[in-house]
Amino acid sequence: MLRAGIVGLPNVGKSTLFNALTSSKNAQSENYPFCTIEPNVGVVSVPDERLMVLKDIVKTNVVIPTAIEFVDIAGLVKGASKGEGLGNQFLHNIREVDAIIQVVRCFDDENTIHVSGKINPIDDIETINTELALSDMASIERRIERLNKQVKSGDKQAILEHKVLTKLNDLLSDAMFINIEEHFEEEELEIARATQLMCIKPVIYAANVSETDLAKGNAYVDKVKEYASKHGADVVVISAKIEAELVDLSQEEAKAYLSDLGVQNSGIERMIQSVYKLLKLTTFITAGEKEVRAWTVKAGSKAPQAAGVIHTDFEKGFIRAEVTAYKDFVEAGSYAVARDKGLTRLEGKDYIIQDGDIVHFRFNV
Repeated sequence: MLRAGIVGLPNVGKSTLFNALTSSKNAQSENYPFCTIEPNVGVVSVPDERLMVLKDIVKTNVVIPTAIEFVDIAGLVKGASKGEGLGNQFLHNIREVDAIIQVVRCFDDENTIHVSGKINPIDDIETINTELALSDMASIERRIERLNKQVKSGDKQAILEHKVLTKLNDLLSDAMFINIEEHFEEEELEIARATQLMCIKPVIYAANVSETDLAKGNAYVDKVKEYASKHGADVVVISAKIEAELVDLSQEEAKAYLSDLGVQNSGIERMIQSVYKLLKLTTFITAGEKEVRAWTVKAGSKAPQAAGVIHTDFEKGFIRAEVTAYKDFVEAGSYAVARDKGLTRLEGKDYIIQDGDIVHFRFNV
């Protein structure tokens, strides 16, 4: 399952956001640093209105959306890479996620203390990025040291790995997140990914604002967007406080509330969409009387790979995929009509799954 880690300095709204994301009160949310000592984990359904439309068409009562696992990680402080605060524990938890959501405080509130005593979102971002980079550099230095003997002996794989690690170390000196696809050749990318460095993970900056700034943002948000645009990151403007309030409302009430605030979708929905975009993910659907279910694959995945997400036997024994585009299926109103109109296609091993494809796999084990 896809995992996203929620990180940030103490008192920026991480745990409040996590509670809203998971519609729970599992993560404490108090006005002091290190409130969240153990990482809290919650599984969040990915909103997809298409599933409910399909539910009525195929006449099933079971709808299973795809999901993301969110991890709320203890607040970071300057010096974490050297063990300050909850340093090593915090950094270990980040290494295990697929994407990083960095919550940045973009609101003024004299009743909520800031760990550095002032509100400066760029300073906050750079504090975290520096600590991640320093920890990654220390990890790389240990790896390089272990490789030196093999490099001297002329081991080609060790020489290539040494080259990749050295280049990563140089890039980390700028203390920012790295898009490795921009800096490495194909044969080097596998080595770079295998390092599991924190600074090569996709990052979203969640600009946490007050209720009044949710629709249009503020000067703090503008600075975060400017910073993110220079570093290839995404920004989602949220109000953790508002998201927490939405938890107790019905779907209709929540939409009306957001509309009054001048926004269409919740910050959580936009954040999940951003995670999908950053990680280049797409969704296909299986639909029948038993259930309607969404599945997540990497964009560009071929039909056998998608089948393997459901069950490894489906991929091994893949024969063909029966595919109907979502829009075509809804217009047809049934599988029978979709087939009669030629809207359903039989695709082979080279077919690339498209977002919203309704798929039935034929396989032989």
